[in-house]
Amino acid sequence: MRQTNVYSVSGKVSKKVDLPEVFDTPYRPDVIKKAVTAIASNKRQPYGPSPDAGIKHSVSTWGKGRGVSRVQRIKAGRKATESPNNVSGRRAHPPVPERIWDKKVNHKERALARFSAVAATGDADIVRTRGHQFEDSVSFPIIVEDKIQELATTSEIVGVLENIGLGYDLDRAKYGRKIRAGKGKMRNRKYRTPVSILLVVSDKEQAVFKGASNLPGVDVVAVSGLNASLLAPGGDAGRLTVFSESAVSKMGEWSL
Repeated sequence: MRQTNVYSVSGKVSKKVDLPEVFDTPYRPDVIKKAVTAIASNKRQPYGPSPDAGIKHSVSTWGKGRGVSRVQRIKAGRKATESPNNVSGRRAHPPVPERIWDKKVNHKERALARFSAVAATGDADIVRTRGHQFEDSVSFPIIVEDKIQELATTSEIVGVLENIGLGYDLDRAKYGRKIRAGKGKMRNRKYRTPVSILLVVSDKEQAVFKGASNLPGVDVVAVSGLNASLLAPGGDAGRLTVFSESAVSKMGEWSL
């Protein structure tokens, strides 16, 4: 059984612990991508135009013999409308709200994706390939004593992460905030913030949830809420993840 270091909140190695079997799961980027795509699809909201859009006019056709096209025209005028080939007409094949966006993933595939994504967080090369920045001395997977769960202020959490050697990634997310390209700027998502550290704790009642809420790109999640989308945003595994010691103990109870 593999062992790894456990960091104290001061950034020093306090002891070593045995790693759960989940960290020995084979790396399966194909299964991870499939699970993340399904999670994103299941979050989509159905959309489409009104059933009456573009066909609310009182129209008639003039028929032949006038030297103009035989299209539907507004009764009190000559403007062509309503047909898909006319300006102000209905759309030919609009999106329909009845479309089902959900994608199904087998239970064991979904579990394998989560396990494989967890294992990827314990490989420094995969994490670095994803674009995260950290000191070379950091040991993976990153496990910190349970005191980190009790930190309620943002400054305390930043201090711990910097002591471990993860401050570079916090700066990458903080100063990497850019204006989004495309129409998303008009849809209440003008800025795009890089994804940074994921903090995994034992349960939802920890003070660290409030303290980390102000850190750009940082997410906090309980072990029970872990999924492939959080561990591998966009389907790319190897997110820089910090586990509390009790969270790792709970992960030892997992089974595929």
